[in-house]
Amino acid sequence: MVRLNRRLLPIKAHFFFFMAAMGPILPQLAVIGKQIGVPPDVMGYIMAVLPILYVLAKPLVGFLADYFTSLRKFIFITLILIMTLAFAGFYFLPGNEHSIQLGDSKDTWNVTLKESPKDCSPTIESSSSFCQVAYSADCNLGETLSFSALIVAHEDSLNLSQNLLHGNESYHLCLTEPLTWDWSNSISASCQLQHVSSCIYGDSKFWLFVCLLFIGTIGFNVTNSISDACCFDLLGEKQDKYGAQRVWGTIGFGATAMLGGIVVNWWTSDAVKNLTPALVIMCVFSLLDLFSVSKLKLPKLGGSESIWKDVWQLVRQPPIVVFLFFATMAGIIDSFIIYFMFWHLEQVAEATGYMHQIKLIEGLVVAAECLAGEVPFFFYSGKIIKKLGYVHCMSMCFFFYAVRLSLIAWIPNPWYLVGVELFFQGITYALCYTCIVAYASAVAPPGTSATVQGLMAGMDDGLGFSIGSLVGGYMFNRIGGRESFKYFAIAAICTCVAHIVVRPTSRKRQFLPNQGYQQPAEQDIKLPPPQELQDIQLENKTVD
Repeated sequence: MVRLNRRLLPIKAHFFFFMAAMGPILPQLAVIGKQIGVPPDVMGYIMAVLPILYVLAKPLVGFLADYFTSLRKFIFITLILIMTLAFAGFYFLPGNEHSIQLGDSKDTWNVTLKESPKDCSPTIESSSSFCQVAYSADCNLGETLSFSALIVAHEDSLNLSQNLLHGNESYHLCLTEPLTWDWSNSISASCQLQHVSSCIYGDSKFWLFVCLLFIGTIGFNVTNSISDACCFDLLGEKQDKYGAQRVWGTIGFGATAMLGGIVVNWWTSDAVKNLTPALVIMCVFSLLDLFSVSKLKLPKLGGSESIWKDVWQLVRQPPIVVFLFFATMAGIIDSFIIYFMFWHLEQVAEATGYMHQIKLIEGLVVAAECLAGEVPFFFYSGKIIKKLGYVHCMSMCFFFYAVRLSLIAWIPNPWYLVGVELFFQGITYALCYTCIVAYASAVAPPGTSATVQGLMAGMDDGLGFSIGSLVGGYMFNRIGGRESFKYFAIAAICTCVAHIVVRPTSRKRQFLPNQGYQQPAEQDIKLPPPQELQDIQLENKTVD
């Protein structure tokens, strides 16, 4: 007979509903920016600044949860509510209504100039429709001659001549700086088009997107850390059962990501997808999550007399410093995959003619990652870590990150990514994430679990995500998706070698600090009473 541990049902339900709410939205954040015209390098800057706030917010909110233990549930519910409202605000973002549709936020045109261009008239930039009809262009004539210009779509109110031919379409080209050489008619040129900077940073739509993105993702990441801390507090001495609880979040995330991809793909047939169905799914599951958290019965734990002093004594130890460094490296790799894998996927889809299926493919990719990749590794992560130890698990994760990144760079069409993520998401992200949070729980001084979880997570998906987003966005913009993923694969294998060299230790020692910490005595009240333990032993199995 199988007995279900009812005490852990609310935390299972929270993980399921919380991650199910994020499934249709979280993988699409960079794509939402792309659809409103944010270039990849600017998106990289945004995602580089954002995780710095995680570094501050996670330990701070964790400290509040540790200090005001009676308010942990209220803090929990407030964070979920703020996150939901912020992401729901994406519904009010206007679409990209530019008259010239580029393959990406930057594109190269081979053009023919039918007549000598003139300097740009001030009336062009003062037009209310300027940002919807114009791109800046850096044009080259041969190897030595270049000039800067604006390329403007046909606009009746501007009364512009159509002096440029690209394919079968005519546009207007005017100079933004004077030429120092003579011009002749009918000259072929190569022009690189990109958004006008003032149209990006001066657009209220852009800043609304940034504000909602900041509030929503900070809320999500902080809630994620508090969730882990509460889960370990509920588990008490059964720390290796964390993966069996967290796996329900993976199931929810994968199921709704696939559902959201199918519904969004069905809802709109255009290349620019309407994400309204995904937002509706998010709101429904967030409401269910709020209900499940309200039923959560958190154990009463004794607090630390000096939280910051205890945490500072912990992070001063060399093993913890080394671990934090490699947790940051894991965050760098994860951030590039999370923020730019779908961007790369959509570029491959555009090049191979699969854009009409892109949201379906993206939904299936996330479903493969979660349901087939993460579920078994989250479920058995405790046993894997107990068998191999934290050190060997992390080394193995970095090796498979290198393989995964190499295969993402190679995919000939977007459907191949479904198979890649199915086999490699679990042994990279799921196992690495569990290793980091389990290590944080194992070394946390009594009464500081939420603070230490916030610190560890702040280095992983805070500082690591910041560096990865900044470097990844710059590389993606300069050398493209395939080459960027190749270089990150090289970085991953180098990190694997460095981890093996720097952290040689036996799997029995687990590379914990010399002065190990014990779980607080107050957690003993979370264990079942003796009579219940005897009853459990009479059962064939207890499901945790």
